[in-house]
Amino acid sequence: MKPVSPRSSAASRRDFLGSVGAALATGGLARAAESGSDTPPAAVTPPGGVHVAGSDEIKAALIGCGGRGGGAIVDAFNAPGGRVTLTAMADVFPGRMSAVKRSLGEQFKDRVDVPDDRTFVGFDAYRQAIDTLPPGGIAIFATPPAFRAVHFAQAIEKGVHVFMEKPVSIDGPSTKRIIELAAQADAKNLKVAVGLMCRHCDRRIELLERLRAGEAGDLIAFRGYRNQNPAHNLDLSPGPKDTSELLWQVKRFHNFLWASGGIFSDYCIHHIDEVAMMKGAWPVTADAIGGRHVKGKITDQNFDVYAIEYTFADGAKFFYENRLIPGCHQHFGVYGQGSKGAFTISTSGHSPAKSTIYKSQDVSKDNILWAAAQPEPSPYRREWEHFVAAIAADTPYNEAVRGAEASLVTAMGRFSAHTGRPVTYQEMLDCPDDLTAGVEHLTMESSAPLVADAEGRYPVPNPGKYKFEYRDEV
Repeated sequence: MKPVSPRSSAASRRDFLGSVGAALATGGLARAAESGSDTPPAAVTPPGGVHVAGSDEIKAALIGCGGRGGGAIVDAFNAPGGRVTLTAMADVFPGRMSAVKRSLGEQFKDRVDVPDDRTFVGFDAYRQAIDTLPPGGIAIFATPPAFRAVHFAQAIEKGVHVFMEKPVSIDGPSTKRIIELAAQADAKNLKVAVGLMCRHCDRRIELLERLRAGEAGDLIAFRGYRNQNPAHNLDLSPGPKDTSELLWQVKRFHNFLWASGGIFSDYCIHHIDEVAMMKGAWPVTADAIGGRHVKGKITDQNFDVYAIEYTFADGAKFFYENRLIPGCHQHFGVYGQGSKGAFTISTSGHSPAKSTIYKSQDVSKDNILWAAAQPEPSPYRREWEHFVAAIAADTPYNEAVRGAEASLVTAMGRFSAHTGRPVTYQEMLDCPDDLTAGVEHLTMESSAPLVADAEGRYPVPNPGKYKFEYRDEV
């Protein structure tokens, strides 16, 4: 695969996240920005001069206006093959939406056309924003994952394409909903992208091709690490003051399992998906441990340490660690071992990957068989290039099932650690505990799905005590 030169003139997602993060912090609404089928999409060269619905303009609605949503629309603006224009926005926090709108308008004046009557606030704002789009527009979903299926269903009904941030599901029932909706999207010839950008990385794709050619031999084992300082404060103290309990939980969605699947599902899905991509299969079993060492005044629902042993159908193992404790050793990356030699999938961050194959198990600079060429095109940009090209050329494109499967496998590790017992892929898919039940009925006046006790503490996972993660005692 030929290297593709980065587009140096385009604003990067990271640049946008930094600038809008400052704007959001000024408004007191700062929030951390993060940044299946087993065959990655082939590199697509977007056709020039293709018109979409009689024009080269593709109208987009941004639903969820934090850093991730802002970063996604920036990448959309820079994708060739169709001129994406932002025409509607929706969020439950008007201040956050205003900050992102202002930042985008300053950087991309000719791409932002969002008058006040196309900015919508509330839990039904997604519907209003989507309804402004013409057929063939794009709905961008960057809200907490709990709302993915609800929003996806509305986009399908309206007949618009979808970009969904990861994870797209957080348990068995929500995974099944996404898979069912994916089939409905196919029936309407809608294009669906999921923000697992590592699958679109040119260098990772080259690594995959080399592994399939046998350069590392039989793939025996994998290991991965996301051990770092927390990206933001996970302590819930002092709790909601000038807002409702529901909006407090939505704002701090990483802290609550119903809203996001917790920090593990949200932070670790990329690494888990990368390994599945290289292995060409999903793990069939997860056996995990985890615990809480750092406790805030109001404890959230996350563990701060997770360690998972994933097993594939052929017996190969994937050992994964996640630790979010300040002051500890930091390690970020995923690696593999083949019968001929070790290899690096990615290290030090999602981009650049710096993929490498070694001549043996000796992981040293003087033992490199192949190393990914540098610099690397941004995978965040590449996923949008592939998506917009598919829209422009009207070619089949639907990543929803793969995104749901990656989300489910990630949830397997979390669920096993929280319950203290192994779980299989099928058991997780069939688990009846529906963390997102009823979110489609939420309004700005609704009670929160999770209720704190008299001391303001929320129910937490307790391995061995509950059938599910924090309810139904064994």
